[in-house]
Amino acid sequence: MAKAQAPKSLGALRKLPSVDEVMRHAVAVAAAERFGRSATVAAVREAIAEARASGEADDADAFAAAATARLEKQAEPNLKPVFNLTGTVLHTNLGRALIAEAAVEAATVAMRNAVALEFDLGGGKRGERDELVRDLLCELTGAEDATIVNNNAAAVLLTLNTFAKGKESIVSRGELIEIGGAFRMPDIMSRAGTKLVEIGTTNRTHMKDYVGAIGDSTGLILKVHTSNYRIEGFTKEVPARDLAKLAHEHKVPLVNDLGSGTLVDLTRYGLKHEPTVAEAVAEGADLVTFSGDKLLGGPQTGFIVGRKDLIGKLNKNPMKRALRVDKIRLAMIEATLRLYRDPDRLTQTLPTYRLLARPVKDMQAVAARIVPALKEKLGRNYKVESKPCSSQVGSGAMPVETLPSLAVSIAPVVKGGGRLNALSNALRKLPVPVVGRIEKDALLFDLRCLEDVDGFLANLAKLEAP
Repeated sequence: MAKAQAPKSLGALRKLPSVDEVMRHAVAVAAAERFGRSATVAAVREAIAEARASGEADDADAFAAAATARLEKQAEPNLKPVFNLTGTVLHTNLGRALIAEAAVEAATVAMRNAVALEFDLGGGKRGERDELVRDLLCELTGAEDATIVNNNAAAVLLTLNTFAKGKESIVSRGELIEIGGAFRMPDIMSRAGTKLVEIGTTNRTHMKDYVGAIGDSTGLILKVHTSNYRIEGFTKEVPARDLAKLAHEHKVPLVNDLGSGTLVDLTRYGLKHEPTVAEAVAEGADLVTFSGDKLLGGPQTGFIVGRKDLIGKLNKNPMKRALRVDKIRLAMIEATLRLYRDPDRLTQTLPTYRLLARPVKDMQAVAARIVPALKEKLGRNYKVESKPCSSQVGSGAMPVETLPSLAVSIAPVVKGGGRLNALSNALRKLPVPVVGRIEKDALLFDLRCLEDVDGFLANLAKLEAP
């Protein structure tokens, strides 16, 4: 066993101030006012203990300052804002959709006040929280009824458990998706208590496959929109409209899981058409599930819309209570959905569509400001220039679709040596971390999501370039 390292100087240890002496210092007194006396005493003790271990003495001023710095570091939130310059608008690891100002204001009101969450103001009796957004969801989707849970995986889980527990669920092999974090559809089905009946092949599934699988043990037919990947080439799938006819003939529900889900036609923003929720309802699906924090542009939520009798059964499932959303998220959902009543102004009111529809000329103006600042900050060791690039939607939505964009490219003049990784690390350590992407020996800052240029430049000024 190795011996502990002896202090450099016993005389230095004798010069260490006491905790009480440090706590009487004005800086420590101010720290105790900000962070509490107990936390400040603990920070002072830790600072003195480190000095004792190193054998280097210091005065009360230095220990009070060190303790304050330690407390300030501890007080920093773990959930930090970042500059998302990855080129992925709905970045799962960076929080997905930015919330509309109307939704932020609604959440603030809900947090600061008692609200009629489950209270019928008209009758003065207990109400149902889903009623706060039910009418809006029905209006925007054409569905008879609607309910909400905390995400789309929960929506699928609740639906499977309600209608297919102890029964079979028929799914095409080509639709057995895996979503982020290695969560797979078969695993969700297993936890829901239903037996997976996998039909067809990876690339081709026919109506005869469904007909051969359906029977007395069938709980439902599940159609899953492959929103996070595409199978191209020699492919075949059965349209939802045809599946609806089959399901209704056999008196079992057709559930259409749209995944990301959208309430508007994305072609108006220059994107490829994605099935809308209203289209899925009109095609005859008995229930449609979709997310709130992806293409819809709201907070994390799972929606289930469809037949009134089936929604009623979902709401009676005890699991529903475990998956429900709170007042804050409900306030945000309601405010976000109301924005869709004026689809012509979504690029002005909803950040997701503002960023998706952002023209390259706007990014050119941003590049004109930050390229000179980066050149000055990084010096001759790096080549900084703007160049065309491609952005993507993200969060598993429209995986093969890209958006023309503009990036600032930062490339070290001398390749290798880890300089690019060192710079990327330094940028992530800024007060507001900057997250880009490394591609072809260059660090790229995709400018599609950079709107606060002044804030970015002020933040950049604190960079210590490697």
